[in-house]
Amino acid sequence: MTMRREHAGNVDDQDAGMRLVHLLRAITVEIDRMGERFAAGNALHPTDVRALICLLDAARTGSPATPGTLGAHLGLNSAGTTAVIDRLERLGHVRRERDTRDRRRVLLKVDESAVALGWSFFGPLIREIVALMGRFDATEQATIERFLNDVHEAVTLERAAQH
Repeated sequence: MTMRREHAGNVDDQDAGMRLVHLLRAITVEIDRMGERFAAGNALHPTDVRALICLLDAARTGSPATPGTLGAHLGLNSAGTTAVIDRLERLGHVRRERDTRDRRRVLLKVDESAVALGWSFFGPLIREIVALMGRFDATEQATIERFLNDVHEAVTLERAAQH
């Protein structure tokens, strides 16, 4: 029988859950490093990259992206949000458009050139991850997706609780 050591209420690295936590952390660090490299190579601040991701996610899900929703997602006040949008607009990555249903509302759109720039950098990794999923059958893929969705929800709830 293997004994497990307890540290501040958590079991040590022999626990499968902790191994997954460490693996997710390692993946997050590597993706963050790639994001930093992408930002530095394209005259962007890391917050600009997070803003672009937020806007791309909104477009993918069909959600309207406004300066207010972007600021809330990034945890920025209106002045900070405006600075990010201004930088991205100056670089040609984002444009402001009036909402056709409510002319008072400004919508944010990511320019296709920014999408192409992101794909040129992150595309190989994205294609590799998609290919890796092909190693798993449909049931395993569903389990992986459910696990990652649950992890995302747990992280999101914990972040919200810390505010």
